[in-house]
Amino acid sequence: ALLGRAMGKLQSKISFHPAKYRADGSVEETGPVRASRQLGPVHTDAVAAVAALTPDLCVSGGRDKSVAVCRWRSGAVLRRFIGHQREVTKVTSARDSNRVFSASRDKTVMMWELHRTSGPSQHFPGHDLVVTGLAVSPDASQLCTGSRDNTVCKWDVETGECLGRATISRNLVTHLCWVPGEPYVVQTSEDKTIRVWDSRQLQVAHAFPAQRHIQTSCDVSPDARLCLSTSSGCAGEGGEATLWDLRQTRDRVREYKGHFQTTTSCVFLPRGPALAPSIATASHDSTVKVWERDTGGRG
Repeated sequence: ALLGRAMGKLQSKISFHPAKYRADGSVEETGPVRASRQLGPVHTDAVAAVAALTPDLCVSGGRDKSVAVCRWRSGAVLRRFIGHQREVTKVTSARDSNRVFSASRDKTVMMWELHRTSGPSQHFPGHDLVVTGLAVSPDASQLCTGSRDNTVCKWDVETGECLGRATISRNLVTHLCWVPGEPYVVQTSEDKTIRVWDSRQLQVAHAFPAQRHIQTSCDVSPDARLCLSTSSGCAGEGGEATLWDLRQTRDRVREYKGHFQTTTSCVFLPRGPALAPSIATASHDSTVKVWERDTGGRG
């Protein structure tokens, strides 16, 4: 939800030039600059979440209770799904599939088919409070959800059946991320803990040492070796992102400090042919920062 949290409305300015945005706010130009385009809003109120659907399409959800699928290059809205009774909090999809999943403050999760009717093709009710975590398995057969009701649930995507439910006291879920190619799910929480769940038994396989601040989001590297988490913060205290090793050592690898308020989201960036591995973070301080993953340097 990097873009969704960084923008109030999905009004994207797409620049048709290669430029490298540094964490200190400077821009290194690497090619000729051409005019940018202002795209119209996709939603009528604040956007809470956005995720990739295919290389050309993205899905978003927000306070207007709708889920939209659009072409990110042109801003054209291909589908709009209506069904939630309250704000949409999370969206996700199985990469390169036609299925979209959305979570909401109405305590439910819904599945939508890109090429079918506008109504949901599956409902996943069962949480007692707002759903704040949503992740689909790599094979798109299972769904994992989390909530402020301290629970994590596992669902069968085809039938909508709840396959498991686990409750941990004070585990107010903030985000979920499925580890690529693995049965594990990474989860962040308001109790300042990052947990790794084994989805097969829906049990905690590992918990990293508790952090100093609420953990707000997480992401997992494409090779499944590393994960990122982000922290709440205020006035320069907190707001860091932390890199963790998911392999046997499970150590804290590095911290990225530079945001002055809560860091709301993070992502491992695709690696270019001649570029060092990089990550990006977004914050309530109105900035998006790009970092060199392996040194902590500001891109």
